[in-house]
Amino acid sequence: MEVDPNEVAELESKIINHEAYGKPYKWSPRDFELGTSLGRGMFGHVHVAREKKTGYLVAIKALFKSQIVKSKCEHQVMREIEIQSHLKHPNILRLFTWFHDEKRIYLVLEYAAGEELYKHLASAPMGRFPESRAARYIYQIADAVDYCHQRHVMHRDIKPENILVALNGDLKLADFGWSVHAPSERRKTMCGTLDYLPPEMIKKEMYNISVDHWCIGVLLYEFLVGKPPFESEDQEKTFARILSLDVIYPSYVPSGAKDLLSKLLKKNDRLSLDGVKSHYWVQQFQNV
Repeated sequence: MEVDPNEVAELESKIINHEAYGKPYKWSPRDFELGTSLGRGMFGHVHVAREKKTGYLVAIKALFKSQIVKSKCEHQVMREIEIQSHLKHPNILRLFTWFHDEKRIYLVLEYAAGEELYKHLASAPMGRFPESRAARYIYQIADAVDYCHQRHVMHRDIKPENILVALNGDLKLADFGWSVHAPSERRKTMCGTLDYLPPEMIKKEMYNISVDHWCIGVLLYEFLVGKPPFESEDQEKTFARILSLDVIYPSYVPSGAKDLLSKLLKKNDRLSLDGVKSHYWVQQFQNV
């Protein structure tokens, strides 16, 4: 089906502005045709969907209210919606709007046709990305997270499973379930994913936005090596390696990347995200 660009623009305006013909528009499941399942989440399913009037493709995440209430995550889900709906960056997955019925909450999201980044990493030769691809990707994620930080948002769960790939190959940071709006930039909640936890979280100390800088370092290592730097057979050994900064660099990791990683995987004074984007190793691949 060929889509009229004017109709797509009208739909985008209607979604983003929550308006239709000058008055509020109330969306419902009847506006969409559900397609292929894109996966399951903690509280429901994600499907590709087509808006009936224009044929515009989106992803719809349907969350069961009963499961949210049972898990006592009402505040967390509403916080995720509030934060993501206000983020507009080319490397962040858009949340266009949301609506609900008696049983479910529906999130209308940008459709990233390239699927999850972790699948691309798993299928890459030797399970890792070439340095040019890793450098381009880390620039995009650093730019997206920098945008979040400028708006006092910590993501707190950056990892390949929470990053999608658009049709044009660009990355889209997604899943803001652990994100928080923190104007004071100080938090103490331990959250995220084991292999990506920074030392200050493990020690249950007060932390700030630099926890995301640490995660970007772990992410870059995983891009280049195919596994997180502190991965061990059990949680206690993983914690011990994180706390002692026990990073082993295989011989194939380029020296420029090691320099960048050493400035992110540290306990204090981590490199700024502007510093990540302007790092000489990252910059040499931006126009390749």
